[in-house]
Amino acid sequence: MILGVIPARGGSKGVPRKNIKPIAGAPLVAWTIAAALKSKLMDRFVVSTEDPEIAAIARAYGAEVLNRPPELAQDEVISRKVLEHAIDTLGADAVVLLQATNPIRRPGLIDRVIESYLKGDWDSLATGFSWLLYPPHGVEHRRQDLQTVFVNDGSVIVSKAATIKNQSLFGQKAGTLITSREENVDIDEPFDFWLAEKILEKASLEGWMTCPVKVS
Repeated sequence: MILGVIPARGGSKGVPRKNIKPIAGAPLVAWTIAAALKSKLMDRFVVSTEDPEIAAIARAYGAEVLNRPPELAQDEVISRKVLEHAIDTLGADAVVLLQATNPIRRPGLIDRVIESYLKGDWDSLATGFSWLLYPPHGVEHRRQDLQTVFVNDGSVIVSKAATIKNQSLFGQKAGTLITSREENVDIDEPFDFWLAEKILEKASLEGWMTCPVKVS
């Protein structure tokens, strides 16, 4: 079974209550729920939360909710622990991490990542972008000569359940999928929220994303 997990805890420092803060006409978490609902390759997906208000909003937009123990909703808890809890509770062969703080996903992105993961011999496969590595200030350089590094944007990460259980999110064989710059926005602070909203509004006007609607 391929299980999708949307972590959405109640606590947030940079943008308070950001997972349910309205953005471009819907709560932030609703955009990721809407993308997950369109996936044909995930057998099941859940919103993992300890927060009753987030749980109610998630259900209203069509998601199943997995009650997360409060100890797994603290600031220091990493995503892998949340995924491990979902695997232990529901069972899975592979798990798809979908961060609610990455609301911008072009149509079919989740299934593109899953397909790439299934076709390769991967422990995990993640979306992201190439980042230029600049030398220290004062060192002359040509842009064409700069090296790049892959930056995982957190939007979609598929991992083997066995890899997660082996205390690793990525494992030894970590694949990558480069996505558009619009999709790389990860909301950590107010500026990110503003930027994401502008992109969502533009995407809605262009027709490649539509505002999520309540289903219940």
